Amino acid sequence: MGAIASPLTRSTQGIEARFIELAGYINGQMPNFVVDKVQHALNENRKPLRDSKIHVLGVAYKKNIEDVRESPALDIIHVLKQRGAQLSYSDPFVPHLKIDGLDMYSEDVIVGCERADCVVLVTDHAAFDADAILAASPVLVDTRNAFKGMKSEKLFRL
Repeated sequence: MGAIASPLTRSTQGIEARFIELAGYINGQMPNFVVDKVQHALNENRKPLRDSKIHVLGVAYKKNIEDVRESPALDIIHVLKQRGAQLSYSDPFVPHLKIDGLDMYSEDVIVGCERADCVVLVTDHAAFDADAILAASPVLVDTRNAFKGMKSEKLFRL
């Protein structure tokens, strides 16, 4: 004879399943949220997102590794491209990236920041010099709180 689950167990399982579903939805919306923040930061500086030069710092899945599988940067780049941005990136662990028909190569961090209309920090590698990046960036969107404690009108946090 099989065990019968109590109503409490079924209820708890339903809550856990809903929580997992909700977490997946929120994670799926984060690239759009980040791109909206980039658009807002550019608008504050009287620039449209379309045709703006966006430089992404860090495309690896997490700090100080080379793996790009499941990286949020890929989705952010995809949405930025859809909205008409011109894209570049820097990542000391990922020298080459192919995404959405773009064949991209990692650029020097400071040169990439200086050429951009907006810089977006997605993966906060230890090799990134926060002071130099902030100084070189015209507008900076920090998705990792890597610039915690720093103050600047050109710094936008999630």
